[in-house]
Amino acid sequence: MTVRIRRAEPADAEFLVQLATHEDVEPFMSVARPSDLESVRADIERSQAEPQEHGRFVIELADDGTWRRAGTMAFDVANRRSRIANLGGLAIHPEFRGLHLADEGARLLQKHLLFELGFHRLQLECYGFNERAIRHAERAGFVREGVKRKAYWRHGEWVDGILFGLVAEDFERSDRNGA
Repeated sequence: MTVRIRRAEPADAEFLVQLATHEDVEPFMSVARPSDLESVRADIERSQAEPQEHGRFVIELADDGTWRRAGTMAFDVANRRSRIANLGGLAIHPEFRGLHLADEGARLLQKHLLFELGFHRLQLECYGFNERAIRHAERAGFVREGVKRKAYWRHGEWVDGILFGLVAEDFERSDRNGA
């Protein structure tokens, strides 16, 4: 199985909206993430205009000589001086779940951000009820750093935010261990 990531292009906007609003995806995504066509297009434009500051990526799977869009993920600069990036928006279309595309895509994005763009630290947060995202973060080499207790109002209740971080040493260690 061959996986690649690439920066989203305007032609990806409808796919990204369909993915973000899919009934099996939307409940796990941040309500602050772009999910309508206008805001997704603006997000893509920003990713192309400010590639060092913001990125919206598409995860693709090779299929009989063509690339099929399977998911998405993003990053934003959290702290320029300390070279910290926030990761988020990871979603795999339900049709492609179980293939570990998120893990492979995440490793490609980590490598790009740490070694090509020069970030020192990558961090992410997911809802405490999102067990699939928590397992993914751990498989992808992230270190669980804490919990923001009852931090977000989601689905009619207060939910925790689980915090993860990764630095180059973590990436290299998990790369050696086959993550």
